[in-house]
Order: sequence, then structure tokens, then C-alpha cells
Amino acid sequence: MSPPANPILFYDGVCGLCNRLVQFTLRHDRRDVFRFLPLQSARAEEILKRHSASAAELDSFYVVAAPGQTNEHLFARSDAVAYVLRELGAGWKSVAVLWKLLPRGLRDGLYNLVARHRYQIFGRLDACPLPDPRVRHKFLE
Repeated sequence: MSPPANPILFYDGVCGLCNRLVQFTLRHDRRDVFRFLPLQSARAEEILKRHSASAAELDSFYVVAAPGQTNEHLFARSDAVAYVLRELGAGWKSVAVLWKLLPRGLRDGLYNLVARHRYQIFGRLDACPLPDPRVRHKFLE
């Protein structure tokens, strides 16, 4: 039996908010749980296609748990946010529990509102930034 694969966090590589989310996750991922993949990559398209999702939907935040395994599962939008917070552990797990207490319609509505205005609020980068060499192994492309 192979060891469980690290969950993959998919992000819009040119979105200022998404890049801040990646930096936040890197800072708080003390157990080295997450790997990262920009939505603009061919590998992201391939993985998301298995779940009838599209990497072209740059306003969607996705996490794939157990990638490449029989129990592979896709989390999207507000469920992906809750999954990341839960996996970060410590106090973030409590935030995830509180977040999940909100009805999904409200959570996704809040998510969609921020996603719709993310470039105006957080900016748009000219290119996907290169990761720091100390964490480069966490980035799959």
C-alpha cells in the first residue's frame, strides 16, 4: 500500500488574493501537508477534469484530497476553504468548524462575492511568482 498523497491546493497564479492564500498556507502548514498547483497548468486541467471541474474557472478555489488514489476527492469554493483550515490544525481547526456551521449557500455566497472582486481588491500579477527555494518542493509545476 502506498502512503497517502498530499492534498493539492489549486490557485489562480496571477491573483493577488490567491497568492496571499498560498503564502498563508505555507506559513501555517507546520505538518507539511499541502502541495500547490496553479490553475493555469496542464496538470491542474488533467486532475480537475476527472471531477468534471475546469481549471479555466479561475474564480474557483479547489483542493484535491488523496490525489491519484481511489478515495480522491475534490473540495471547491467554501468547502475547500474549510478543508484547508481544518488540515492546518491548531486554532485554524476551530475556525473551520465555525465556518462550516454557516449554511453552504451563505458560505458560497460570501466566497463568490470576494471571488468576483478579488482582482480589484487584491490586484492581478503579471505572472505567477516563483516560490522561495526553501519551499519549491511543495509546488508541483
